[in-house]
Formats: sequence, C-alpha cells, structure tokens
Amino acid sequence: MPNVSISIGGRTFEVACQAGEEPFLQAAARALDAEAAVLAAQGGHLPESRMLLMAGLMLADKTVGLEERLRGIEAKLAEARARVAELEAAPPPAPERVEVPVIPPRVSDTLAELAARAESLADAVEEKVMRV
Repeated sequence: MPNVSISIGGRTFEVACQAGEEPFLQAAARALDAEAAVLAAQGGHLPESRMLLMAGLMLADKTVGLEERLRGIEAKLAEARARVAELEAAPPPAPERVEVPVIPPRVSDTLAELAARAESLADAVEEKVMRV
C-alpha cells in the first residue's frame, strides 16, 4: 500500500492508499487544501483538528449542494427520456393536406377568348400593312 505525502493548510501528512489511487487522493487533498486556505486567509491560527474539521465541512456543504443539483438534473433527464419514448411510440402524424388554388374554367375561357381577339387584331393590322 503506497504512502502519499499531502499538504493541507501548510501542514504535511503521510496518507496510505490503494495502489493506483494516488492521483485521486492528491486531487482530494488539493480540494481540502483549497478550503483550508480559505480558513487560513480569514486570520487566526486554528488547531490542526479544527482546521481539518472546518475544511471538511465546507467541502461537504459544496458536495451536498452539487448532489441536490444533480438530483434535479437527473429528474429533468428522466422527464425528457419519458417524453422522447412517448413521441417515439406515438403514431406518425397524418400527412398534411396542401391545397393548391385551381384556376376556375371561366378564367381559362376568358383568356382563350382574349388570345383569339389579339390574334384577330394582329391579322387585321397585318392586312392593313400589306395594303399600304
């Protein structure tokens, strides 16, 4: 079992851990040291046990807050997953009906009549031009 030397609040401690857990222990020690630094910055010299207790409580407070936040996020995730499952299980929506306006037959007839008149006028103009 390896021993790791950690520093918390300016004090050095030798701590044993399982092989391979050294990086996790060092990361935890850094977090605890950061909290101890906050206490030290507030002034006064705390006994070692009191400093470790307060720093541990500060970390525990942060952890409890994060756990509550995590529970809320997990609840939202469960709701989102349920909604996705509901949408996936639902039948596909009916196809949308798109109506395209149709030109009434009267308009087509009127346009044909106008075209015939235009051709007739063009023929009449052409005849007059030929006579001149």
